[in-house]
Amino acid sequence: MLDRMRETLFNILQGRIEGKIFADLFAGTGAVGIEALSRGAQQVYLAESAPAAWRVIEENLKDLGIGREASIERGDVGRVLPTIEADVYFLGPPYAANEAYEKTLTALGEKKCDLVIAQHGRRRDLAECYGKLQRTRIVKMGSNALTFFEPEQAPDQADAEDES
Repeated sequence: MLDRMRETLFNILQGRIEGKIFADLFAGTGAVGIEALSRGAQQVYLAESAPAAWRVIEENLKDLGIGREASIERGDVGRVLPTIEADVYFLGPPYAANEAYEKTLTALGEKKCDLVIAQHGRRRDLAECYGKLQRTRIVKMGSNALTFFEPEQAPDQADAEDES
């Protein structure tokens, strides 16, 4: 993830991740998850399938003195995702991994969460809905984009919020 895009992401997330559990799926170097910790996340799961990336994440965590508040989930995201319960999920699979977007977002659409963010190429169109998740925002920067999804509110829940 580009530094400018990561900064934009966390400016948008300001106030939404403090004390939350954050999952960085397709973590790569772990930079997004580590940034979430620095912005107040309580716990971070870093899911990654590549052994070389695990070593980079381990070194980054060690260099920063990050211990139990970060957990590396080693393996394919599809396999480890059922074991992760988080409030906020970030996914940034390789842009060419078409199936990874659909499978991961579909699985996340069945989980209880506050927010899902997908990083993807600007020209990729993600669906409006995945299970319980509804697209709420798209931010485009250069050739990249961030799409935000939040759970649909039940009609009685939305009515109660309107009355307050």
